[in-house]
Amino acid sequence: MDDESDYMYDDEESNDQEDYDEESNDQEDYTVLKEEEIAKLQEDDINEVSNVLCISQSAACFVLTQFNWKVIDLKDDWFADEDGIRQKMGLLEKPVVQFAEKQRSICGICFDGYNYGWMYWAACGHPYCGQCWRGYVSAAIKDGPLCLMLRCPEPSCRAAVGRDLVLVLVSKQEYERYRYYLLRSYVEQHLKIKWCPAPGCKYAVKVDSFANRGYDVSCLCSNSYCWNCTEENHRPVDCETVRKWIMKNKDSSQNAEWILVNTKPCPKCKRPIQKNQGCHHMTCSAPCRYEFCWYCLKKFESYSAACCNAYRGNYDEMKELKLEPDKKKLKHHLDRYVHYYERWASNRTSKEKAIESLNEVRTKHIEELVSKQLYLTKLELIFIIEAWQQIIECRQVLRWSYAYGYYMPEDEPLKAKLFEHLQGHAENRLERLHKCAVTGLQPFLSSEEELKDSFNKFRIELDALTRATKDHFKKLVTGLENGLSEVDGD
Repeated sequence: MDDESDYMYDDEESNDQEDYDEESNDQEDYTVLKEEEIAKLQEDDINEVSNVLCISQSAACFVLTQFNWKVIDLKDDWFADEDGIRQKMGLLEKPVVQFAEKQRSICGICFDGYNYGWMYWAACGHPYCGQCWRGYVSAAIKDGPLCLMLRCPEPSCRAAVGRDLVLVLVSKQEYERYRYYLLRSYVEQHLKIKWCPAPGCKYAVKVDSFANRGYDVSCLCSNSYCWNCTEENHRPVDCETVRKWIMKNKDSSQNAEWILVNTKPCPKCKRPIQKNQGCHHMTCSAPCRYEFCWYCLKKFESYSAACCNAYRGNYDEMKELKLEPDKKKLKHHLDRYVHYYERWASNRTSKEKAIESLNEVRTKHIEELVSKQLYLTKLELIFIIEAWQQIIECRQVLRWSYAYGYYMPEDEPLKAKLFEHLQGHAENRLERLHKCAVTGLQPFLSSEEELKDSFNKFRIELDALTRATKDHFKKLVTGLENGLSEVDGD
């Protein structure tokens, strides 16, 4: 197990516990909210404004939508110029039109006469029949969120149509749609709350402090993403780099995919090889059985992730081709982009396969192990799940580290060397962990005999590799997020 055994000492376990506690504290910096919890926060703001400004809850709700749910801004403007805000928002204190309860009125839309009980009006008092009101409000709700800004149908009137009147006029289904728009507007205008971007998810995430940086969160729907830019988790890369990389791929990925074929020739027998597992240790089929690296095609015995992960432009080949300077530069940029794009895309595929493997472990392998190795319990097999979870997390970090590498300045060789060193060591650990998780478990799944001693050795090795990999990736993330400041310090 080489130096992984160092990770089994008590002091290292203590450090791991400290790291776990730090991670747990980070998780407390945000809260996942269900729709009813968001609605409760919204009602609290409405009640506060209603009580402070001495207006109805319906009026408070309407005016908050116009102020983008910014309670403090509304209070400041209200007390600075209450009359101006009332006039602008259509919150009339006295009706413009007054009529007696027994008075018969003409609807201003259909021009039919109706008794008092069949008429409805906003604070302005302009009367319209129930049927016309329903058509007016229903059409607005059908059109979308602008129904939250609904005003009196009278062309010259700006009186607000609040949610109390909407509730009376429309069907239950339509009112639920209206409430949906209210809830969406509350979240979309809130500085500390954002909807989960997963399709169909109805949860939102609230952070304790305003985040203008990358901020990894996990929703109850199992979707993990960056709270700031709502893209997938992308540590150690900042949100701006992610944006540039995604735009770059939209422009260039078709070319890259055309260049990158789905198979590669075996370096020995030249037969095409298709990659069907997550790790990059390839073995050609019998009778060849040649082992090589998927990326650089070198013999695996001499493979080193610290070397393979680095971009080394083939300048000798470029000289031989005697390309013009502009073409040389173009070829260099294309080769460099393909280098980083291939590894970025490949780690995405490896992560997806690791997720499939984790699901298989949870739903199938755990049950098989407990039934075949009778000395084991499900609780004792948690370390296998933890190993696959670490693989998935590290694949994501490694994936985005290649985007980081692409945007590193080419005129800073010391930083590039440190980057490749940290990335290479981390990738090497991950490949060893991935291989152990894939191959180490198979003997116990296929054997009908109890292999207690062998399984304990496998447990120790996999657990040590998991912790060693976690440590190396922590160093990688810290180094990149600090801008490889170790070099600047030198």
